Amino acid sequence: MVSLILAIIFMLLIGALGVFYIDLANGHIFWIFVWGAAVVGVILTRILIRNKKKRYRFFPWLSYLLIIGMIVAFDRAVYYDKPSGGDVNKPTPVLHVKEGDLRGLYSEDEKVAIYTGIPYAAPPVGELRWKAPVDASPWLGVRDCTYFAPKSYQPASNQVMNSLVDIYAQKGWHPDFTTRPEQKVSEDSLYLNVWAPKNASNAPVLVYYHGGSLTTGSSANYDINGETFARNGVIMVTVAYRLGVFGYLAHDELLAESGTTGNYGLLDQIKALRWVKENIAAFGGDPESITIAGESAGSSSVSAICVSPLAAGLFRYAIGESSSLVVEHGAPHTWRSLDEAKKVGAKVLKEFNCSSIAELRKVPAERLVKTATSNSGMCVDGYAFVEDPYETYVNHRNNEIALLNGHNVLEADAFVVPNYLFSPTNKNNIKERLVASFDEETANQIMTAYADKIEQDAFSAFNEIFSVYWFIYPHYSWSNAAYNAGSTVYRYQFTKENGYYGTYHGGEIVYAYGNLSRSTHQFAYNDSDRALSEKMVAYWTSFVKTGNPGADWSAYDPSNPIAVKELGVNLDMREDRYTKLYPILAEFNAKPKKPAVEK
Repeated sequence: MVSLILAIIFMLLIGALGVFYIDLANGHIFWIFVWGAAVVGVILTRILIRNKKKRYRFFPWLSYLLIIGMIVAFDRAVYYDKPSGGDVNKPTPVLHVKEGDLRGLYSEDEKVAIYTGIPYAAPPVGELRWKAPVDASPWLGVRDCTYFAPKSYQPASNQVMNSLVDIYAQKGWHPDFTTRPEQKVSEDSLYLNVWAPKNASNAPVLVYYHGGSLTTGSSANYDINGETFARNGVIMVTVAYRLGVFGYLAHDELLAESGTTGNYGLLDQIKALRWVKENIAAFGGDPESITIAGESAGSSSVSAICVSPLAAGLFRYAIGESSSLVVEHGAPHTWRSLDEAKKVGAKVLKEFNCSSIAELRKVPAERLVKTATSNSGMCVDGYAFVEDPYETYVNHRNNEIALLNGHNVLEADAFVVPNYLFSPTNKNNIKERLVASFDEETANQIMTAYADKIEQDAFSAFNEIFSVYWFIYPHYSWSNAAYNAGSTVYRYQFTKENGYYGTYHGGEIVYAYGNLSRSTHQFAYNDSDRALSEKMVAYWTSFVKTGNPGADWSAYDPSNPIAVKELGVNLDMREDRYTKLYPILAEFNAKPKKPAVEK
């Protein structure tokens, strides 16, 4: 009897662990097998409990462990074609773009017309891999634009790790056993999506580029759904572009072949912007009133488009959230020299035993995506960039006439904390870690500037220093450069905590684009969050329409210490809290050094 009770407890424990795993693995249906195996195990244990040969008594347990092992080993994300609407959504009328006719779906209340999976360039496959994008081919008949196209080829997401990060961010476990299939991936991914007000006429346009370190991401994520902006009279467009080794590989052969290399994802983004300029009138948009926007690597891309001569005249305003390339002596991330990029490109050829780009073009995408190299930075190639982005602003050759940009207060936590997960930063080791990441002189300067904060909470101080270095200082630099180049500039700092990502990197997106109600973490948001989201949507909408976010948001002036708009519980203009650190980082950035701790 005792053995049976122990067996039942054991099975229930393993079953509970299996259910926990299944939740982490994004709600797959294998939990049925987990509990089914538990029941079978208990029955077999009861049958064999009196067997004189003890080795047979362990057979049910071993069988169960084997089943669990197989589940863990073979469980994979379910991939699907992601629809843009439900089963009952009404089709839109047919409209015509330069490649042909297309039809989408209305939202459930028929106030927003949604068109997804529209090709803006030919598939960049075969001989077109690592070439500038070319026009999409015309099609016959009416194209069905009711499904999102596959997202750009990228490493498979680790659902277990993603959920563990969620648990860390949420400070607890909120089980969700809903099956959430993954969007398909493909090298054929140069498509965009459009949300337009019903019967729009001459509406302003917002073109959004997703983030993901130039290596991951999707234009179909719920947090950048465009319905809210369309309901506010703005056409919103989200763009997919080549990522990682497909989008940012650099090599001398490629440079000789076409005069450009290392920036194919950026060229895709500019191609999409040009397509919008040429076709948005068909959706009721104003081609002379286009704003570009993005977060993280998408914001780096926005700053790149602001300086690329290829994008001149394609847009008016720019919104950058949590990243910028406009930093004197080079940005700390999503940026590298052409020489660095080409060295990585040479490693890619060697890794796949290829002696030429022609051979590398024959390597299947599913193999190539597994490269051990990092291809997550843009570079000056003489074509997409003719000079360092900061120098373009110094020379007043930037493309935007108004810039809204800013950051969150805990930008770097999610990147820094995992590096020291089992050895948190404290007063005793912070100096050593600062020296390793910067240098002795810079570390001493930072220790002096942050003496009080380090004494109070060295862990948070260390994270803040890297938030400033990677994200906040680049926006300060971009704001000053744009101001000096004649652009009207608006700065913000997102400070609203909640029960989920809060003020971590990316925490503001769901607020700014009005998608709290679409979040899978709705438990994290309350009425104050919804009120802030409405306000931020109003600011962003006003900026898209006029280049000014509103009367209560003062334009940036470096001579005025009240320089930053707080977006949180308060909506006041505030002083910049990081001014002591900026000159130290500027001095360090001018040195030929690279931080050892990278996000």
